[in-house]
Amino acid sequence: MLTDSTLGLVPGEFILFAVVLAGIALLQRYTLEVALTGLAAVTIYKLEYTGFAQGPGLAGLAGLLAHEWVILANLFGLLMGFALLSKHFEESQVPAVLPAILPDDWKGGFFLLVMVFVLSSFLDNIAAALIGGTMAAAVFRGKLHIGYLAAIVAASNAGGSGSVVGDTTTTMMWISGVDPRDVFEAYVAAGVALVITGVFAARRQQAYSPILKDPPPGVRVDWVRVAIVALILVVAILANVIANLKYPESLDRFPVIGAAVWAAILVTAGVRRPDWSLLPSTFRGTLFLLALVTTAAMMPVEKLPAASWQSTLGLGFLSAVFDNIPLTALALHQGGYDWGFLAYAVGFGGSMIWFGSSAGVALSNAFPESRSVGKWLREGWHVALAYVVGFFVLLAVLGWHPHGQHTPAEAPVSGTAH
Repeated sequence: MLTDSTLGLVPGEFILFAVVLAGIALLQRYTLEVALTGLAAVTIYKLEYTGFAQGPGLAGLAGLLAHEWVILANLFGLLMGFALLSKHFEESQVPAVLPAILPDDWKGGFFLLVMVFVLSSFLDNIAAALIGGTMAAAVFRGKLHIGYLAAIVAASNAGGSGSVVGDTTTTMMWISGVDPRDVFEAYVAAGVALVITGVFAARRQQAYSPILKDPPPGVRVDWVRVAIVALILVVAILANVIANLKYPESLDRFPVIGAAVWAAILVTAGVRRPDWSLLPSTFRGTLFLLALVTTAAMMPVEKLPAASWQSTLGLGFLSAVFDNIPLTALALHQGGYDWGFLAYAVGFGGSMIWFGSSAGVALSNAFPESRSVGKWLREGWHVALAYVVGFFVLLAVLGWHPHGQHTPAEAPVSGTAH
């Protein structure tokens, strides 16, 4: 029987979660089943022994779900909706004409990652990753190296790390009173990380499957689909910004961004029909992420180590397996962090494992071969290297300048994890 007294200093929830993560790594064909089983096991353990942050027993579980449902609903809406968006983008034929503007060698793959980075600075990182995957599949003949897939995820997470509208965690910081300029400095680290992972990944991808030199003959861009993609993205951005500035309390009560995306999809469905056949397979990947996010939210991470650059570096690695939303909320409550360092760590850190960020899970729906922790770590080793080098470049260039405490209760945590 698992009890805290028999587990010594390690909480039982962490051991169960470690077993879940090991199961996902070993049983790659049954990741959803493992995640759901792990969620059930952790829930039963907390009901029986430790209770929840919101209280013991079923009342505590109800409190947790009441707190998390907006995050989960937004994730569901964005993952499902952006799968349809990426298909619209693919069928617009814009990716097919990219060989005409990209360099014909490894630099073409690198500049594609730069495009993903820039997109993610003002779009959701899920959308940026899916659009990047769609473009890459077109210019590399559908053969993408896992190391390059990891780089797409890394570029999308890096691009959002320095922008208060580019990632949920940075938006949380902004709403809670953090100066956007304090977050913007994360781009020093993120830019270095992009160059490192981009060069290694682009060269490997070019050797694996060379980039197309010319577009296929007869390609015609469907500008109506391009307009639909742009409309969906603009609606998502406006919903996020307007809600943050005008009605921040609504973000705790309703999945504003996910609902806005689906409203735009349904309104435009009569103009160009979405590929509804994508939804069943996307649903499995979405349910997998929701199970992991919910399980991570049950972890007893109430006490973080004292704020320092060393502990912030560690949070980046922790972010690869834990939901970065509660980590960010706890750090805001604790105070004493340099917010640029924290934004980079929790934003980019999830790129080191394929299920460490919502962008990685979304991309794995389109490229199931990436659902291997071992292959991701082995072929995407440059992501971890880029994270560490980028962090220390930021430390050397700007130094560690901790800021005060910000109350996370004032920071709605809607949007997406990572």
